[in-house]
Amino acid sequence: MNVVILAAGQGKRMRSARPKVLHLLAGKPLLAHVLDAARSAVGESGRICVVYGHGGEEVPAALSRAEVIWVKQEPQLGTGHAVLQAMPHLDPTRRTLVLYGDVPLTRVETLNRLIAESGDAALALLTVCLDDAHGYGRIVRADDGTVLRIVEDKDASEKERAIAEVNTGILVAPTGRLAAWLPTLGRNNAQGEYYLTDIVALAAAEKLAVRSVHPADTWEVQGVNSKSQLAALERVRQGCLAQQLMDEGVQLADPARIDVRGELVCGRDVFIDINCLFEGRVELSDGVVIGPNCLIKDCSVGEDSRIAAFSHIDSANIGPACRIGPYARLRPGTELGQDVHIGNFVEVKNSSIADHSKANHLSYVGDSEVGSRVNIGAGTITCNYDGTNKHRTVIEDDVFIGSDTQLVAPVTVGRGATLGAGTTLTSNAPPDSLTVSRAKQVTVPGWKRPVKKA
Repeated sequence: MNVVILAAGQGKRMRSARPKVLHLLAGKPLLAHVLDAARSAVGESGRICVVYGHGGEEVPAALSRAEVIWVKQEPQLGTGHAVLQAMPHLDPTRRTLVLYGDVPLTRVETLNRLIAESGDAALALLTVCLDDAHGYGRIVRADDGTVLRIVEDKDASEKERAIAEVNTGILVAPTGRLAAWLPTLGRNNAQGEYYLTDIVALAAAEKLAVRSVHPADTWEVQGVNSKSQLAALERVRQGCLAQQLMDEGVQLADPARIDVRGELVCGRDVFIDINCLFEGRVELSDGVVIGPNCLIKDCSVGEDSRIAAFSHIDSANIGPACRIGPYARLRPGTELGQDVHIGNFVEVKNSSIADHSKANHLSYVGDSEVGSRVNIGAGTITCNYDGTNKHRTVIEDDVFIGSDTQLVAPVTVGRGATLGAGTTLTSNAPPDSLTVSRAKQVTVPGWKRPVKKA
């Protein structure tokens, strides 16, 4: 099967310098959704050709794939002209599926039904009936229901505009017939373009069977021509993802208040509170609880762990039975073992923290290796950056670090050591010992505060 995806349009109503097909839906460019559906429908052996134009090389650069053939349409003279540019790259012995780069939510099941309906030689159209068909090409049928032609809205008569069944543009055609039809298309229409839809009349004239398939939902064939349409489809997509999660057993506090911008994989008995955003690939194991207003990106969360409200997690691996947040931040390179506690306003970056260790309040742990059963007191900072280079801090098992401590890396705190509150550690602390670094406390008798001058 050949696939031609038309992605050359400018999208003036988007009012954006970015090519329309690169605008994001659920965290992924519109065109990427279409490419994924196409590949699922036709398999690895399918030949996919993307016709691009507006935005120049920005489109193929953003979605470079070895298995896609990129063809530039210049000048852009309509859909028929666009498919014509792709013809030299298509296998003439296979059928051709035509898709649109700004129609992102067509189900693979719908495409499979359309491909099956086309058989070996028929022309198969994906059509839909709309209450308001303004702007769409109408499907004109004979009295016996045979499809005769498609008339574009701007070229339709008043009677034709009353037709509810419209063309979505998505079709399957015999490639050999396409090669014969496309060079014969004319531009005698309101837009002065070569319409791909004109091949329907040519097929009917040649007595070629023209069949139609309807999608299960009209949003499957809705395109994006404005930011408001993009927002509407975003809600549709998020609603579908939320329903899928609930069907798989995930409990959502409010299905209307979750955003998945990537892939979210959940185990059993997972609970997700309101206003959570998931980006990239996120894996939540059995019994995980996510509090409200969290952002979680490219992360795995172990069994029975809890992430409290307003936590921000990016490229971290969280072990089982951990307690994170509220207001915690885990940055890339964070690795947490079992039963690790990261509390409010604690930031961890490029560090491993082993089983049963805790940093409960107002601390920064960066470029560090923290052992098991370590307690990191409030206000502790690993000073990992000297202005030029990053350095490592090693905190061995069973260490107790008092509040308001600074560990100036590179430095090692030995197993079982205790650092007194307020310590600034600039050299290694020996194991099983108390290390304290403080200025001597002084009381000045008879001292009085300054008084404002009158």
